[in-house]
This record gives sequence, structure tokens and C-alpha cells, in this order.
Amino acid sequence: MSDLECPFPVVLAGARGHGRWHLENIRRLQDKGLVRLAGICELTPLTDEELAGFLTPGQLPEQSADFGALLDSTGAAIAVICTPIPTHTDLALTAAARGVHLLLEKPPAPSYAEFRRMADGVAAAGVVCQIGFQSMGSHAVPAIRELIARGTIGSVHGIGGAGAWGRAEEYYRRAPWAGRRRMNGADVVDGVLTNPLAHAVATALALDGATRAEDVTGIETELLRANDIESDDTSCVRVTTARGSRITVAATLCAEHPDEPYVLVHGTSGRITFWYKQDRVLVQRTGHGPQELSLGRTDLLENLVEHLEGRAELLVTPDETGAFMKVVEAIRQAPDPVALPDGAWYLDADEHRRVVPGVDGLVAAAADTLALYSELGASWALSKEVST
Repeated sequence: MSDLECPFPVVLAGARGHGRWHLENIRRLQDKGLVRLAGICELTPLTDEELAGFLTPGQLPEQSADFGALLDSTGAAIAVICTPIPTHTDLALTAAARGVHLLLEKPPAPSYAEFRRMADGVAAAGVVCQIGFQSMGSHAVPAIRELIARGTIGSVHGIGGAGAWGRAEEYYRRAPWAGRRRMNGADVVDGVLTNPLAHAVATALALDGATRAEDVTGIETELLRANDIESDDTSCVRVTTARGSRITVAATLCAEHPDEPYVLVHGTSGRITFWYKQDRVLVQRTGHGPQELSLGRTDLLENLVEHLEGRAELLVTPDETGAFMKVVEAIRQAPDPVALPDGAWYLDADEHRRVVPGVDGLVAAAADTLALYSELGASWALSKEVST
């Protein structure tokens, strides 16, 4: 792949919503001479105002709602796909069939079958695919793995993850698929653990070294919702790995006081807390004072470019997200989330969002004890579902 040369022509599929972040990132890498925005695939073309910074005479990105035709006409080398979850597999395979390399936004697919269809098709086409778990670009991930390997906190006996966020009711009206488990007969699985706080799940699995599908032997789920949606907004999951590790992640979009999500590594003589959006690490161990680390991050699109030039290993291959997709599959197959009783939540009129009193503490306790909501005595929690 080292015969490819910068700047790589890039097509962005999905440039609004979270796609705006990708647009800005492409602009940043374009200024560095690494990529060139060649095209944008959107049902409604972006305005000149939305394209501010790309309006260079002779360099205007082509716009089309036809992804395949746009790849053909622009000669794209890379496609960034940030579209509704159910479209990921077909769009990825459309690009792969044309020899176009990929940055595919998470979650990579709404089911394990669709994930395998995508991953196998991309591999057969011989193109490179990076899955958009940006936390995997954090330099804290290898640093924590090294601390674990050195026995800094003793033997690791479990990993917890906590995500206490708040989302206004408008969040679920941002797109037809938002907050849905399925739509028009197709899986969507847009739940709190599979999409907005998917990084907590993927990062916890990565720190345990359990990233591939075969690393997962059991999954327990508790899926609930305070909002008037089809999918879950307050959930927890516990994963058992092939080597016997326990990984519990609890999350909500109905927090009383939204805060930074984190992953917590439990050792016999200490613990490591990783605030993965901030690349911030706190090491606490017996006989030592606390140690705080602030680390850098490698951008995944930049890493993909460096990989295509033969200068770096790819950070997030499809197979390295197989364990995460097993969790997605368990959530997909679980019974539909149960609505919390009216008395278990209230509407914050100022922020136009539903809040579950006490859920912040339950999320933190789950990460701290590796217990599920029902085991922590939450009055609204359900008996857990188990899948293998």
C-alpha cells in the first residue's frame, strides 16, 4: 500500500449530525496535506456555509446522494462512513467493491450477522477498514495495558465501566432511526450501550485484552428506558471472557448530574481509572500515592492514512471489535427494554430531558462492584437476561 500518495481523496458519507465532527477532522488533515475532501454523500447537499473552509476554487468537493457513483467520479481512495447504523454494511461493501479503504463509524453494524457480512466482504476485497472507536487511539490504552502487564496493581480481577450522561428528548427526534431497536424490518439497536456510550464497552473489553468474538463466553444484560422510545437508555451489561474475567458496564442517558464516562480496572493491590474521552488516567495502588497521567491520542483517520503509506499498524480492525459486536448481538436478542415506572423518573423542564433519581450512584456502584442494577437493589431493575 506504500505506493499510494498523499493527499488521499476522501469521500464523506453523512456530513451532518456527528458527521460534522468528521468534516472538521478532514479539514484539519487537509490542512496538513494528508487528505483532500473529494466528495460528500448526503441526501440534501451541504450549503456553502456548511462547507466553509473547503470552498477553494478548483477544489470544491463534489456532492451526490449516490454513494457508489460519487466514489467512481471522485476516484476516492478513502471513504468515511457516518450514516445510520443499518446502512453501514451495504455502504462499506459498496466502497470495498471499488477498492476504496474505509473509516467506518461505530457501531460497525446492528447485528453480528451484518458485522460478519461486512468484515468478511471487506477482507475478501482486500481493502483496509478502520472502525471508528476513537478511544482506541488514546495512548492511555497501551499505557494501561503495560501497567497491568507489569503487575502495577497486582492481579486484575475485573473491569468496570460507567457512563452517566444526559440527553434531551429532542435527541430522540434527531433522526427517524434514533432510539429504535428496529425499523422497516431491519435491525437498528440504537441503545445507550451500543451507540452513545459504546466506547465504554469497547474500551473496557480492550483493556482486558478481550477484543475478538471468541474472547467472549457469556453476556448478562439489563435493559430499561425512561424515555418514550423503543430502545434502552438506562442499561448495564456484564461480560464473562474466555479467561474468566468479569467486565461490567453501566450507562444511562438520564443522569441527574452528567459527568465524564470512565473505565475502572480492579487489581488485587490497586486500581486504574481511565476517563477515555479526556485521555486521563489515575493510578491508585497500595503503598504509593496516586499517580495522574494525561496522555495523547492518535486520530483514527490519520492512522489509516499512515497505515496506507506503510508507516503504522492499523489501530482498530474489524476483527478487533468482534467482542463488542457480541455484546451488540446479546442486546439485540434480549427482550425489548422495559419502561421504568412513572415514579422512577421526572422531567427536567429546563433541560427538556428525563432524569432517573439515584441512577448516577448506581452507575458508579456497578463499575465499582461489577454488579448489575438488580444486584445493587435498584427498585426498578429487572431480573437479568443471560446469553452465551
